[in-house]
Amino acid sequence: MYAVIQTGGKQYRVQEGDFVYVEKLDNEVGETVKFDVLLVADGDQISVGTPIVDGAVVEGKIAAHGKGQKIIVFKYKSKKNVRKKNGHRQPFTKVEITRVAGV
Repeated sequence: MYAVIQTGGKQYRVQEGDFVYVEKLDNEVGETVKFDVLLVADGDQISVGTPIVDGAVVEGKIAAHGKGQKIIVFKYKSKKNVRKKNGHRQPFTKVEITRVAGV
């Protein structure tokens, strides 16, 4: 059984026991989180929501918070002596999917 969830403006395909890296959540490590379920599939049975599936549950436990790899943002304009260098590390939350239940 798998489900498609939405969090942080992105969609993820998850199964029970998966670890998913999502946009940073405000909850503490060890807390349980519920997600909006867009689709649930169990074998040949597929339930698609409009926009979410009523009665479907996907729960996860927050495993860790962190920052992604550093990326360099370099802006350059030729012949104008304009150079701007910035770095960025995107924060994330690692979530372990503990329960996927359909309708």
